[in-house]
Amino acid sequence: MSGFDASAYGRRIADVYDDVTADLPTELAVDRLHELAEGGRVLEFGIGTGRLALPLAARGVPVAGVEASAEMLEVLRAKPGGDRIPVTVGDFSTARADGAFSLVVLAFNTVFALPSQDAQVSCFRNAAAHLRPGGRFVVEAWVPDLGAFRDRSAVRLLSLAEDRIMVEAARLFPADQTMRTTRISLASGEVRLLPANHRYAWPAELDLMARMAGMEREHRWSDWSGAAFADDSPAHVSVYHL
Repeated sequence: MSGFDASAYGRRIADVYDDVTADLPTELAVDRLHELAEGGRVLEFGIGTGRLALPLAARGVPVAGVEASAEMLEVLRAKPGGDRIPVTVGDFSTARADGAFSLVVLAFNTVFALPSQDAQVSCFRNAAAHLRPGGRFVVEAWVPDLGAFRDRSAVRLLSLAEDRIMVEAARLFPADQTMRTTRISLASGEVRLLPANHRYAWPAELDLMARMAGMEREHRWSDWSGAAFADDSPAHVSVYHL
């Protein structure tokens, strides 16, 4: 994935991002993040349109963000309270926000948007550099399931409602742990293609990246509810502390 452009994803999806993520367990995630922040400042890498940041701020949590997409930021700024959240514009694997934080958040598989292992390692180091002593870095990501692919390809139904269908087509490249995907959104006679690339990593690889950045794993859950991570968990929420 040469020529990586951190702002490209937002250009394609910003205007429908809130619709695409409407079924996510946002309230559970906000509850958990509020607890983990322990009253301190929170920095969200890939703050996007504020799905997590705005409800956290509404609870009185000081929140800041890093975001590469001008289109995503435009949506955030148009929301009530969105203009009061400080956001650093840039690639979250390297961009620096002002100050130290109790919690850095990288949610909804966004770590896999980084194009290489080097970029992901840099992201973990950047998170650690933002944390106060004892601070935490939270990563939410899916667990790679190569068995879901046939001839390195897969098509799956993501959501089905009376007014919207979301399908994802994916092509796997195991040699460098990358995956090219396009989500097809069909709603009210409109067809939208939402392409995205991923550099996937197993939980153990993310643990090693954390250790290289001077952090240790504190928790791993299968979701934001705190349910135990198990052999068949399709995703994980991992908490690392400095």
